[in-house]
Amino acid sequence: MVDLFDARLEYTQGRLDEHTSAADPMTQFHAWFEAYQQSEPHEVNTMTIASVDSHGQPWQRVVLLKAYDENGFIFFTNYQSNKGQHFAENPRAALHFFWGEQERQVQVQGLISKISRAETATYFHSRPRDSQLGAWASQQSQPIADRETLEANFAAVKARYESEDVVPVPDHWGGYRITPSRLEFWQGGAARLHDRVEYQQQENGDWVKTRLNP
Repeated sequence: MVDLFDARLEYTQGRLDEHTSAADPMTQFHAWFEAYQQSEPHEVNTMTIASVDSHGQPWQRVVLLKAYDENGFIFFTNYQSNKGQHFAENPRAALHFFWGEQERQVQVQGLISKISRAETATYFHSRPRDSQLGAWASQQSQPIADRETLEANFAAVKARYESEDVVPVPDHWGGYRITPSRLEFWQGGAARLHDRVEYQQQENGDWVKTRLNP
């Protein structure tokens, strides 16, 4: 057994109070996201997203958050990937953000849905051309013989669209929006007395805040 019993830090960066945190969780998220961005992390928009397959098995992976607003969080992927198949069967998702520099975490749970094709096209054509071609070259999550086959697929796609000014958006590729119904903000605390504030959305759309035990 690899013993990690003594691998610990004392959390002293800040506090989170349910009385002074924002009334709307997306306002609170924006404040924390901006603070994290100012710490100049390697990739500011990384997040973990969880899905559940048809057998009830949870899956997780790190993806990139590409936009957020009062309606939720947006990311892009292949709709035929493992996660795309999971969301087609069970349109619920969970997100997790870990911002170690500030000793903070944010959980998000909610419903997931595809965004419009117009929104997808706007983002797709903002990407580097090679990234656009990569969306055509990869059958995401499907078995492939070797790296050489993947590179050959990419070369074939690159040649196919070499004379085209605009790479078309694949039908199997696009954006998802997670519309949250619950968010939890976690601030590390000394002696493991962490601050946890939960936001639950009510049927009328209002948000109710609750402090949770660490």
